Amino acid sequence: MLEIFKLLIGIGVLVLGVFIGKLLAKYTQEELTGGQIWFKLLAIIGLIGGIIGLIIGNDPLLFTMFFIALVTSQSIKKKIGKKSKKK
Repeated sequence: MLEIFKLLIGIGVLVLGVFIGKLLAKYTQEELTGGQIWFKLLAIIGLIGGIIGLIIGNDPLLFTMFFIALVTSQSIKKKIGKKSKKK
C-alpha cells in the first residue's frame, strides 16, 4: 500500500512537470535560442536516466530523470512552436 502511495505521489509530481515546463517556456524567452542543443541533450539524458531507474528499480532516480526530461521537453516544444508561428 505504501509503495502504491509513493508511486502516485511521483506520478503527481510528473504531471506538475508539464505545467512547470510550460510556465518556464513562457517566461524564459532567450535561453533556448543559443543553447537549444543543450536542452535537447538534457531531455535525452533525462529519458535515458529514467529508463535506467526503471530497470534497476530506483524510484527516486526514475522520477527525477523523467521530471527533468519532461520539463525540458515542454520548454523546447513551446519555443519551437513559437518560432514556427513567427515565420
